[in-house]
Amino acid sequence: MSSEKNIQNVADTTATAGAKNPPALVKKIGRTTYIVRIHFSKTSTETMSDKIKRMLKNEIQQMG
Repeated sequence: MSSEKNIQNVADTTATAGAKNPPALVKKIGRTTYIVRIHFSKTSTETMSDKIKRMLKNEIQQMG
């Protein structure tokens, strides 16, 4: 639960920093800290759900 709060706090504080510092998710696994920065295209027509479905479909096709 505390790691979820940490991720949310980082995302909240970086979101207000502007486009120069896009929101980030931080996850520490062992002694490695992963920082994932996110951004959203203003011209995209694909929803997040559509993108996930497309990625899963591509992954299944590669397996078969």
